[in-house]
Amino acid sequence: MTISSGVVLVAAPPTVYRLGLTAMLRETWPALSIRVLPAPDQLLDLLAQQRFTLVIADATADGASLLPQLLQLRAHGSRQPLLLLTGRRQSAAVRHCLAHTGYCLLPRHATPTEVIKCVEGLLSQSGPTGFSSGPPSRRVAPPTPFSRRELDVLRLVVADCCNQEIADRLFLSVRTVESHRRALLQKAGAKTLVGLVVQAVREGWVAA
Repeated sequence: MTISSGVVLVAAPPTVYRLGLTAMLRETWPALSIRVLPAPDQLLDLLAQQRFTLVIADATADGASLLPQLLQLRAHGSRQPLLLLTGRRQSAAVRHCLAHTGYCLLPRHATPTEVIKCVEGLLSQSGPTGFSSGPPSRRVAPPTPFSRRELDVLRLVVADCCNQEIADRLFLSVRTVESHRRALLQKAGAKTLVGLVVQAVREGWVAA
């Protein structure tokens, strides 16, 4: 069955990853309304005022600051469906605490298919009305294959790194990074960097 309404809250800072995630949600579930909360530390106040079909919170950067809010929410007996995105660089202690909030956890670098499957499972539990996406997303190769170095650059672009940060991490010059980015846009057939990231996340070219 397909839903006729529903609101999903994405609590995440303004990054290209968030743009790719929201674009993928809109494409998979066109009937859903997507609301964005740029400051996850305001999550508790917002949830006290409104109930959402699903909440997706990016805890990769603010996991420690989100913890008190999540624990308080759970202590109040909230049954709000909530998905937490976790990161590889988070300390074991933070990941352990997040796991004990009782909410669903998903690594931020999960593939698009894994994200859709997890979200679909949570949406189906959110009420009597069923949610259905189309066929599961499958990995689609770019029109022109990327080189290994271009994929390295693309991963860091999706991670919201600037040219200088990419250059520092890959031991390249900024000019070389710019050249790789131009090649990525051309090979993907994308007109803008945001468009490239949306494609990369949606098609599973890299792990976000």
